[in-house]
Amino acid sequence: MLSLVTAAEQQYRYDTAARDRELALLASIRERRLAEAMFAEAPVRLAPRAAWARPIGVRLERAEVCTTTCAIA
Repeated sequence: MLSLVTAAEQQYRYDTAARDRELALLASIRERRLAEAMFAEAPVRLAPRAAWARPIGVRLERAEVCTTTCAIA
């Protein structure tokens, strides 16, 4: 009789752990989908351009102005 109770307890613990893992997996999937949906709806904001110092007396045409990516490279 004691072995039946022990087996039933072990089966219960196994089933409970499996159910908890499945619920955690479903929760993480739901959170990820929610985060992706929020990211897709968020407006894209561009970083403001940094004002780069130029040597005195140098004048650049508008087409020749270097962006921050050009200055970094």
